[in-house]
Amino acid sequence: MKTAGFRFKSLTLFARAAALLLIGAAAHAATTVEVSNVSQLANAVSNANNAGGNYTILVNDGTYNLSDTLYVNAPNVTIAGKSGARDKVIIQGTAMAENAQVGNIIRVAASGFKLDAVTLQKAGWHTIQIAGETNADGPVITNCVLRDAYEQLFKVSQDLANPNVISDNGRIENCLFEYSAGVGPEFYIGGVDAHGVKGWVIRNNTFKNIASPNTSVAEFAIHIWDLPSANNTVERNTIINCDRGIAFGLDGRGSSNGIIRNNFIYHANNGAPFADTGIALMESPGTQVYNNTVYFENNFPWTIEYRFAKTTGAVITNNLTNKPIVTRDSATATLSNNVVTAAKSYFKNVATGDLHLASAVSGVVDAGKAISGLTDDIDGQARPTSGIDIGADELVSAGPAPNPPTNVVVK
Repeated sequence: MKTAGFRFKSLTLFARAAALLLIGAAAHAATTVEVSNVSQLANAVSNANNAGGNYTILVNDGTYNLSDTLYVNAPNVTIAGKSGARDKVIIQGTAMAENAQVGNIIRVAASGFKLDAVTLQKAGWHTIQIAGETNADGPVITNCVLRDAYEQLFKVSQDLANPNVISDNGRIENCLFEYSAGVGPEFYIGGVDAHGVKGWVIRNNTFKNIASPNTSVAEFAIHIWDLPSANNTVERNTIINCDRGIAFGLDGRGSSNGIIRNNFIYHANNGAPFADTGIALMESPGTQVYNNTVYFENNFPWTIEYRFAKTTGAVITNNLTNKPIVTRDSATATLSNNVVTAAKSYFKNVATGDLHLASAVSGVVDAGKAISGLTDDIDGQARPTSGIDIGADELVSAGPAPNPPTNVVVK
């Protein structure tokens, strides 16, 4: 048994190492280097830039205290925690403060950047900035922790004087965004703040405590805005105790034809002074909002809003909430099969933000509408083609107990 366990572990480690070697590959083979201290990390990024990219940097477990931003200016550069344990590879600035020596932890100005299995924290501006104004396309951020930045945790920037040069086709997946103190340092904070992006997917992430301590409401946990922003998908995320949840667009700065689906959004009655809406469409024509679950225990009066006259052709369907869905400032949308009277008893554990259905609630289970593109739920479990449940969770019956195995000898 010992030998089999060792063999399995060895094969697992081998598979991990092989996967990391492939992460940074582009049209031709990447250079791969391994680093164990902050000087080596900074030098590796510099060497990647000087080599013209196609570079994979494997970071060993440890804490890497930066004295300056890591500037990625060449294409197809990967930074990945070698062990795959994101909590064991910490790359950090000097402070979460307005006058911090390190503004961004990482700034990316080229396409094909990948970040995997690391923690970024203590930034004066952002843990990562993707410079859309340099046409930095296709960034992929997976299995990371992004925490404690004095401004938005993740930023995609845009030059409004040259708005058609943007970041396309990015992906953020399986990451944790949080303020570890339970509240942010100021109001000008957010989770993902993306300007002018197209074709991005933000999936399977958790956002916690993106909340303002004073002055005004914080930005959204996920905010996509500024034209020509379009065709972005936000799905299967869990958002807990953030001032605001998910938004596409802003007044005069829209985002069109996106999808917001299969998300959990929860806010406790925790005294947060600026708690606001869960989902907002603001100048977001053609956007679809479906099969989300939003539950507020605070005093904010609604959970989903669609706003401004340029929000037209929106579809809001199969959402499960405990407070109303409202229209504001002449917005129009088609609403169907939404339940806005959810009770706490519908869910497994509201206090922890676990909004999975606890039982087969009448009027919720099998009461949804079939929607093109709706194939799974917040857990990635397949949805049926008919009898769709309302909300982000498709209730799966435990079914009968399996038959015991017949090929086991008990001694």
